[in-house]
Amino acid sequence: MKKRFVYLLLLPGVLFLTIFMIIPIILTIGTTFYNENGFTFQGYLAFFKDRYFVDILLTTLRVSLLTTIICILLGFPAAYYISKLGTKTKAIMLLLTIFPLLTSSVVRSFSWMIIIGKNGLLNNILLFTGLIEEPLDILYTPTAIIIGLIHLFLPLIIVTLVGVMENIETDLLKAAESLGASKLVVFSKVVLPLCVPGLVIGSILVFVGSFTAYTTPALLGGKQRVIATFLYQNAVTLNDWQVASVVATIMIVVTVIIITIMNSIAKKLNPKG
Repeated sequence: MKKRFVYLLLLPGVLFLTIFMIIPIILTIGTTFYNENGFTFQGYLAFFKDRYFVDILLTTLRVSLLTTIICILLGFPAAYYISKLGTKTKAIMLLLTIFPLLTSSVVRSFSWMIIIGKNGLLNNILLFTGLIEEPLDILYTPTAIIIGLIHLFLPLIIVTLVGVMENIETDLLKAAESLGASKLVVFSKVVLPLCVPGLVIGSILVFVGSFTAYTTPALLGGKQRVIATFLYQNAVTLNDWQVASVVATIMIVVTVIIITIMNSIAKKLNPKG
């Protein structure tokens, strides 16, 4: 009786996800295999034969992977430092970490446009100090998109890692050191394996968010297309829903593949789970 009651509690959520997510996804994927001539793979063949389309996909993958790697490199030490703080100080630091998420991505993107533009703050400082002779072309490039995405998603990986790191017992680290392990060995053999769940979750959040982001690439990338802006262009501007559905399906497949790869890497790093 209790199990039936639990299942009944799940029913509204399952129905909502089925009607508003699963069915639309199935219909979107299904339309990519049919046209006026019946069943076909023409949409996918046309996408992968076109060098322009493939370059957009590869650029998006490169931007997403670089964003994820940089977020890990920046977020790991920051999360480790925060996890070792006292309760009150930790709460303040986490609040400051989460604060950027409370600001619209549009506002943050316009702020970066002011900072990294040709006449922006960064170029003015570098020109004034004599470090460069001509303004750097950062805005409207993949580099600008990566900068904006790091600002957007870095808090996610920090918060995720802090939640894992604060549960690592200090006595465990001291025990490893007392047995002769160096700081590097303690990190690689104790800390890193225990942080794998947080790293995987954080990496997936950053990668999927970066791969599907629209606002930041649209504002900071300019004419530099990524898969999300390309999807928007075909669906809204060109009204080509067939190509837009193909692009959406490819995004779903790539996301599933990357998540599977990350989970496989996590199992190798931490076989015991």
